[in-house]
Amino acid sequence: MRAAVVTFPGSNRDVDVIDALIAVSGQRPGIVWHRDVELPDVDLIVLPGGFSYGDYLRSGAMAARSPILREVSARAEAGVAVLGICNGFQILTEVGLLPGVLMANRNLKFVCRDIHLKVERADTPFTGRYEAGQVIRVPVAHHDGNYFSDADTLARIESEGRVAFRYCTPEGHVEDEINPNGSINGIAGVYNEARNVLGLMPHPEDHVDGAQGCSDGRPMFESLIEHLA
Repeated sequence: MRAAVVTFPGSNRDVDVIDALIAVSGQRPGIVWHRDVELPDVDLIVLPGGFSYGDYLRSGAMAARSPILREVSARAEAGVAVLGICNGFQILTEVGLLPGVLMANRNLKFVCRDIHLKVERADTPFTGRYEAGQVIRVPVAHHDGNYFSDADTLARIESEGRVAFRYCTPEGHVEDEINPNGSINGIAGVYNEARNVLGLMPHPEDHVDGAQGCSDGRPMFESLIEHLA
């Protein structure tokens, strides 16, 4: 699997993603700077977490205007897999590759802890190594992770099966009390229509090895390798 990680001023989880890709695939991804205008020939593009441009204006808003995003958008339209994690998810919504917006957490506080996610479906390039309904544990670390969309958009992504993950209890119950940011319908990640683009707020790259306390994020990268082989 050939992968590229796009970095921005303020990215701080790019090294985590690089390490995860190396650990799972055995191959080092290419590193692409946000001011570049071309991407190498790759199977996967990753927009990592962090605080691009210091989250000024809105999280991801300035990064979405970076030159490389034109090429990322073109590759996504051509069917290349794109994974946006945390700030990367915010960027994908700002550039229009994913629906909805990410707003400030409802308690207006930064949240950093392990949470549980319910896998909604297992028939996508990102989730083939999971089972539908499976509960996994991964970390979150964000201030602006409150996913929101208008009623029509929400109805559409729900009816089209484009919700990737939901915040849940360890038993798999989607309850508002355990929602770390107030996201509508407990949504933690969404797909585009073709399901080759995924944005999610939690950090699967930080749970790929038992030494990290959990390896529930590893199957996501294994799924991509298997799908893109």
